[in-house]
Amino acid sequence: MSQADPEQLLRELDGWDWELCRRELPAVLPRLLSMYAESEDWTEHIRILRILTEMFLPHISLEDVEQSFFSKVLPKTLQFFDNLMCELCSKAKGLSSQSTELCSTVRNLLQAVVQLLETLTGCVRCLCSARELSLRSIRSLPPSLLRVLKSTFTHCKDSESVYYGHLHLISDLLQSMFKETYSLQKQLMELIDLISIDSASTEDDITYMVSVIHTVLEICSVISNMDHALHANTWKFIIKQSLKHHSLLQGHLKHSDILSGLCKDILLSFDSCLQLAEQMKVSEVQEGTDFRLFQKTVKLCRFFANSLVHYTKEFRVCLSDSCSQLHQLFLQIYSKFPPSLYAPEMLEVHQDEISQVFLVALDPLITQLLPFSPFMEQVLSENLGLPPEQQLPQCLLLLTIMDKLSSQPEEVQTLWNTGKSLSLLSALFLSFQQCCVELSLPVCLPQVLSPGQPAVPISLYHYVCVHLCSFIASTLPSHFPQLERALLEAVLGSSMITSLLAMDSWCFLARYGTAELCAHHVNVIAHLVKAWPSDCCQAPALAVLLRRMLFLMAPEHQVEFAREFPPEEAENLAVWQHVSLRALSADLRARVLSQLCSAGLQRCRQWLSSGRALGGLPPVNTALSALLAACTSADATLEAELQNSVLGMLTQFWSFLQAKQVSDEPCLQKTLCLLLHLLEVFIQALDAQLMTQVFALQSSLLQLHPPDHVRLAMLDFLSSMGKVFIPQEAQRQVVPQLSCLFASLLADQTWLIHQHALEAFTRFAEETRHEDVVPWCLNSEEAKNKVVNFLDKTRQVEETREARTERLKQERITWSAAQVLKVDGELESTGEPVAKRACHPPSEEQYKAAVGTMEGAVEAVKLLLQKGPPPGWLAGKLEALHAAMATLRASVR
Repeated sequence: MSQADPEQLLRELDGWDWELCRRELPAVLPRLLSMYAESEDWTEHIRILRILTEMFLPHISLEDVEQSFFSKVLPKTLQFFDNLMCELCSKAKGLSSQSTELCSTVRNLLQAVVQLLETLTGCVRCLCSARELSLRSIRSLPPSLLRVLKSTFTHCKDSESVYYGHLHLISDLLQSMFKETYSLQKQLMELIDLISIDSASTEDDITYMVSVIHTVLEICSVISNMDHALHANTWKFIIKQSLKHHSLLQGHLKHSDILSGLCKDILLSFDSCLQLAEQMKVSEVQEGTDFRLFQKTVKLCRFFANSLVHYTKEFRVCLSDSCSQLHQLFLQIYSKFPPSLYAPEMLEVHQDEISQVFLVALDPLITQLLPFSPFMEQVLSENLGLPPEQQLPQCLLLLTIMDKLSSQPEEVQTLWNTGKSLSLLSALFLSFQQCCVELSLPVCLPQVLSPGQPAVPISLYHYVCVHLCSFIASTLPSHFPQLERALLEAVLGSSMITSLLAMDSWCFLARYGTAELCAHHVNVIAHLVKAWPSDCCQAPALAVLLRRMLFLMAPEHQVEFAREFPPEEAENLAVWQHVSLRALSADLRARVLSQLCSAGLQRCRQWLSSGRALGGLPPVNTALSALLAACTSADATLEAELQNSVLGMLTQFWSFLQAKQVSDEPCLQKTLCLLLHLLEVFIQALDAQLMTQVFALQSSLLQLHPPDHVRLAMLDFLSSMGKVFIPQEAQRQVVPQLSCLFASLLADQTWLIHQHALEAFTRFAEETRHEDVVPWCLNSEEAKNKVVNFLDKTRQVEETREARTERLKQERITWSAAQVLKVDGELESTGEPVAKRACHPPSEEQYKAAVGTMEGAVEAVKLLLQKGPPPGWLAGKLEALHAAMATLRASVR
């Protein structure tokens, strides 16, 4: 080799062949490296680098390449690259079509970057011919190239803001830059895949590999919206390398960052699917570019879901801090997908595509997380503070877990059925009662009801009930205490629809389980009913459950029940008042009927023959209620003597009742209601005197504005009057009062009373033989029109489903704002002092729940202001709240 000047040397090298380069490597390489280090010109820099990588790098052994080549070349290369990118961004700010010189400079800079990327790609390609690489042989190469990749991808992503609307001047070169960066990354991924680290690797090697994976993760966030294939391949590399070196990297990887990135990209891709589906729904176009892009995006969602499943399977023990994010992933996805009321509209074919391609791939993730205690604690947390759109997804997630739990080992079932703060069943009931809008519409879900038959849409209530009963059928006997407790708590809860669901589920358990289990439950419930105060709001729910379950008891157990609670004993009337004797066998029914009537009549006569103190009236009301249950169940089998005894006792009650006293005393109001219902049973046997007394009292009482339950009892009695012919001697007094009562109740402004009045009047009009009375009850055109519309089933206001949905959403906000926030220190309603509890700092969930309640209250006030003018005190109250908020802000700074 001649001692030529640098330019002459470079010209000479252009003619060298492969063998000559190998032979002259020791002599030429040092000089070329020196020239490279001193070069300042872009063209010369790239020219020398290309000669180094293409002509001499292939001849350097892998043992020497790091020390003799990369450690000397890469620092200068990175410096050169940084200078190029810095100058490019600086020049791009002034770019315009009028400045041809500046445009030429920017294009030259971009061309230089493209050439540099091509050269680096060739460098990596040269190394990829090796079957396996040690980390020390290329240690400085991957970090350097990752830095280049991140910078160029970021430049491409930000190109619109960097070039200020002049992209058309350099778009071809930007495309080339992106293409070469893509190629460089692909080659680098292949190269890193050749690196092998094992148990003999040092801590530095492990840290190095972890750093590489984390840097690629940063690149992933840059390219998320640039190219589907690039994005997917980058994630594929991250997952593959993490799993490849699982045992070494497990304790060093930032699992929460990787999981967060995957969840974020799943949601971004899913949102893109929904936007495309909504666009195609609006445009009514199912083919073309949008549909192909939709299919690709759905497949990308599936890829991300599969990646998340694989990663979670391998690193589940390290994901304790990510359970909240995984939980939110499910809730956010299903809050935007039908049947959610907050999902965009889409065609069924697109909905099926998303469901069958993406959501099916995500489903195994739930199965993998079932044995994971932190995930259970997150999902079953008592204070999730979920927004309205996530209430239904939470309910459906719990049902999915229930469906999967039966195939899990016993310890996993125990984990969920015992829970930490809530059991799975208790959490479901709590979640179910939050879905008030979805239950009201109702929202429908597909369900296979018969094997071999296609799925049919059923209401949310029906859907939950089916899955809940299936879960109960698979519950292990050792978990029955938790099951029974959850059912009882739901029956006694404040939500009527949830109480009904618990009753339906309990009745299924009674039918599905053994006869002995059913008998045991009936006895427990009966003892609760007997011990419960009659005026307690939970008593009716227990009573309904007892009434239903007695029908499910085996005949021999019904006999034992009658022995356990002898109907002839007055203290057991509290139980029998809620029972339908039709549930009993014929022989047992006759015996219980006789004993109940005797016990009830005896208690009533004792009170009537004594001082008739109001304080002794509650047991009398219980006796009247038991008599009503007995007489209603007797049909036409009640003996004449017993019937006369009951009617005689009723006559004694009506003889002393006074309207004013009934209006003032709630216990007498209950007595009146029971008496009216008993008279319905014996309506055919009423004589003229008793009928006159009854109507006189009702007419006087209605003028005193009795409560709703009294007016409802009146309407039930009035409707039964259609079955009887009013005696001639009573018509002069009864008929005007009858028509007046109907007219007043039909004009009632309370919607429940008004609706019940329409139903009662319709039954009366259809059955009565006193046709001339019917028009007298309709004393105005408005009343006539309302009855006609009711008979024609004409709706006064036709509300669209969309309008109804929005109204119910607003009502949910108002309802949520009105709920009392339940915190650890709340007082119990028993009247007993609460035991002191350990003082724990408030959790983030409690703060979220509290702030959510505040936001809901604000929305409720907004809604009220839209409906009408505010009261005068509101402005002052808002000022006080504003000051309180200022104090709160100051306390968190």
